[in-house]
Amino acid sequence: MPDITISRSVTFPDALRVGRYKRNPGLGPRLLFFSGGTALNGIANALKAYTHNSVHLVTPFDSGGSSQALRQAFDMPAIGDLRSRLMALADESVLGHPDIFRLFTHRFKKTATKKVLTTELEAMVAGTHPLVKAIERPMRTLITHQLGVFHEAKPKEFDLRGASIGNLILAGGYLNQNEELEPIIFLVSKLVGVQGIVRSIVAENLHLGVDLENGQSIIGQHLLTGKEHAPIPSPVRRLYLNSSASKRAPVTAKLSKRNRKLIGASDLICYPPGSFYSSLLANLLADGVGKAIANTTVPKVFVPSLGADPEAIGYSVQQRIEILLQYLKRDAGEDRPDSHLLNLVLIDRSAGETDVNEADLNSRGISVARLNLISQTADPYYDPVDVCEALLSLT
Repeated sequence: MPDITISRSVTFPDALRVGRYKRNPGLGPRLLFFSGGTALNGIANALKAYTHNSVHLVTPFDSGGSSQALRQAFDMPAIGDLRSRLMALADESVLGHPDIFRLFTHRFKKTATKKVLTTELEAMVAGTHPLVKAIERPMRTLITHQLGVFHEAKPKEFDLRGASIGNLILAGGYLNQNEELEPIIFLVSKLVGVQGIVRSIVAENLHLGVDLENGQSIIGQHLLTGKEHAPIPSPVRRLYLNSSASKRAPVTAKLSKRNRKLIGASDLICYPPGSFYSSLLANLLADGVGKAIANTTVPKVFVPSLGADPEAIGYSVQQRIEILLQYLKRDAGEDRPDSHLLNLVLIDRSAGETDVNEADLNSRGISVARLNLISQTADPYYDPVDVCEALLSLT
């Protein structure tokens, strides 16, 4: 039987679709996002009002902040971005578990002494700390057990100042589950009533590396973003996965069968706002990602970041589109039509006319939609509701 392609016109926002999803988010569409950092958390949080079936493939490559301390202590993947997305999608209603949410989003004081913080952690492990005591059994027992594993395993010199309790629970669960991420992510998803699916794009303990146009190589996600360290001094020539945290050692990783199925079962694929290389493109490096995307027939949408991105200074939207397609085709195949990997670019009306070559993109099967995506309350960022309703209108 020959393939049949059906197209339809789209109104942004589609009030009928949006209203239907809002009335019953439990039956909402499966929007899939490739995103590593926190830039998508506002959109993810807003999305809960429309669908409880969104899928979030998240990078475990962060090497800064509290994730860095845990990675150095236990030689493990980064869990901070996973924890952040789980909390963004958590059920915060009275039907959820607000007590667990409060614990997972709690951080130790940065100014407290080691003795004070150790005493506080031990009270949590014992179940006597107010935040833990407020949680009903058996969930309290599950949580204190993971914290207990972390407490027993942590090095004596481990610095608890500013540490996220959610990260410590995830770290304890990772150690308790034979150093596997999936079981503890599943458990936490159930504990906080995550209204969607959160998965690590790969399970391996890897880092990010870049080769710059000036010949320099940089290893470590935290050195790329321009947040904790000075911005990179030259444009990126190549982004890759690296086995070492300190020296250049490129490796490959394979997309899991389950993640491939999640991509194949999606109703829409979104390349969302975020740090261009360390958040978005890093999610596309595993072998099998490009092929899985190309083999689906759902809308594939790019929502470029607003403002300056230290990883892509000076890049126009058009340049980012070309680089995005380049990384996707490394796996999908250079002969794949662009439209198999990207169908639509959503940009705010304020974007310059020269940011994209619409005639060129249209000739390659890629449409551009200029919408009002920045509200007065959200300016200078995207309004999460506007972005959600634009994406939902395409499903």
